[in-house]
Amino acid sequence: MPSVSAKSVSPNGGLIICSLLKQFREFLLLEIYRNEIKIVDLQELLINHFTKINNIMFKQFLFLFSLTFLLFACQNNSSEHSASEESMAQHADDENFKEAHETPEDIDLNAKGKMIKFKTPDGSEAGAYFMGAGDETNKYLFVIHEWWGLNDQIKRETERLFDSLGNVTCIALDMYDGNVTDDKDEAGKFMSSVKQERAEAIIKGAMAFAGEGAQIATVGWCFGGGWSLRSSILAGDQGAGCVMYYGMPVENAADLVPLKADVLGIFASEDQWINKEVIGEFENLAKATGKQVNSHWFEAAHAFANPTSPRYNEESAQKANQMALSFLRRKLN
Repeated sequence: MPSVSAKSVSPNGGLIICSLLKQFREFLLLEIYRNEIKIVDLQELLINHFTKINNIMFKQFLFLFSLTFLLFACQNNSSEHSASEESMAQHADDENFKEAHETPEDIDLNAKGKMIKFKTPDGSEAGAYFMGAGDETNKYLFVIHEWWGLNDQIKRETERLFDSLGNVTCIALDMYDGNVTDDKDEAGKFMSSVKQERAEAIIKGAMAFAGEGAQIATVGWCFGGGWSLRSSILAGDQGAGCVMYYGMPVENAADLVPLKADVLGIFASEDQWINKEVIGEFENLAKATGKQVNSHWFEAAHAFANPTSPRYNEESAQKANQMALSFLRRKLN
């Protein structure tokens, strides 16, 4: 970046400010994108840069303006990295992706939990499979389903997690508003029809149901893996931990900034969609924004942790599930 002297501040200060901010924007974007600095370190960088400016009022204005501008500057150039409402939805019409989701096996579930309704901030209601802790607790786990919807397999996973975590209330959110299927074409339609505003309303409604003092961890698979991350982002300071099984991460730094929870990523080396390139970019984004993401790769295919799928890999699934349990126990302890 070029240095700025008092002579630069002329009667045409407005034009100079615009020019300087444009230059500084490009500088910040380049630094963040190359992972040379973290957003948490930018204040020191700004201070060092603005010591070269001699005009005190101009220095203060430019410093404060630039700090505010970070909310927009850290989007990794959204014109090149467009943000889908649900990034997984881009694969809904991909025939190869559909073929990777064979019809799940039926299971005989003797339900231990119950379906509930709660209010959502968009004036509607949402449903969830609920398993309440026997003792009063402020610890919650939000469980988010795959692209099939809130089926018996997800309810069974919710029961497994509930039994394993102890005094933690588990809520499996219905992100499809009652729609569930075992047909891959219909599942693709359900997934692609999810609107961000409605999905976020469901999550915010669940947060309100849990209460302001709740510690909230999240877990999800496939479609639900991506929304596990988004749920933890929305949880902000209430976020306790996030587990995402082969889910599509966010692509823009501005989306990741509110995240306070650590993330455990569980991925499949044979996954053609949520692959090492996609997750590598996400890891770089996490480093640039000062977030903690711990990724683990298994020699398996997409959906390897679903025992109703022909792609189920028992050895990898058991290791991944134990890893997730240990993580959630630490975070909700």
